[in-house]
Amino acid sequence: MKNILVTGGLGILGRSISIKLSKNSRYKIYILDKDNSKKKIKTLIFKSNVKIIIGDFTHKKVISKIIKDYNINDVIHLGATTQVLEAFNKPDLTYKNNLFGTINILECIRKSKKNINLIYSSSDKAYGELKKKEYFENFPLKGDFTYDVSKSSSDLIAQSYAKTYKISVGIIRSGNIYGPGDFNMDRLIPHVIISCLKNKKPILRSNGKLIRDYIYVEDVAKAYISLMQYMNKSEEKLKIYNVGSKENLMVIDLVNIILNILNKNNLKPKIKNISTVEIKKQKLNYRKIKKELNWEPKVNIYDGIKETVKWYKKYLKLFNL
Repeated sequence: MKNILVTGGLGILGRSISIKLSKNSRYKIYILDKDNSKKKIKTLIFKSNVKIIIGDFTHKKVISKIIKDYNINDVIHLGATTQVLEAFNKPDLTYKNNLFGTINILECIRKSKKNINLIYSSSDKAYGELKKKEYFENFPLKGDFTYDVSKSSSDLIAQSYAKTYKISVGIIRSGNIYGPGDFNMDRLIPHVIISCLKNKKPILRSNGKLIRDYIYVEDVAKAYISLMQYMNKSEEKLKIYNVGSKENLMVIDLVNIILNILNKNNLKPKIKNISTVEIKKQKLNYRKIKKELNWEPKVNIYDGIKETVKWYKKYLKLFNL
């Protein structure tokens, strides 16, 4: 039996990873999340090999106790402040969660003296503004804004623990994840879908011209599990992969796709153009993970949005919203 800790496990990606892992009877999954929202838990159906623990990954005693009590073999660290707007409004909390939270996980693994694999959730934002056609894994990490710096710093710190203390670390830098199970209604795709379902015009904080890698959550979950399984077999102490999509879209083009799918073309978005702390263009090259782990995105943007819309329709009905 392998015991796997998933921090931030009730979020969009954590849910998907945990559900997939739970299908393997040889895995016992421990989800750690700060949020005990009944809405989140009510929308989940986990198997008996999944245990939900409500707690804070920034507290060292919490992580140490879980590692010891449940004899953890792998940690998939997803817990973080994940929204650029929240990072802008709460820089202190962002650095506490993303930077010191990650250090806390690494320190608990180091001090446990156990051979624990860490899969760390980085981001394409860790690269900063795109100067060339696309990001490759060997590009330097930087960043100008709070969220970007929190991810690039944490990414580098995770690398340093692998190189200095020989902790087994796998890092995934993914694009903008979307799909069923996202309760962050301030994010673009949930906001646009919910607005349209309520017959309201969506609001764009940006000018609509930002370019992003939008990638379906199920595809990303498979990448994380593939990397975890690889690290379990490998003697390598550090592996880094970009996890991107085949569809690099301008925000306004994505919004129009959603409007078309929902047949709400009359609800043209209100463009506020007040977002000043956003990277303008991002595109990840995922050739390395395709070659080494045989991973590539399978779900196109149209099918992914259709599945996401289905989930939000069910979500609105479930909670009478």
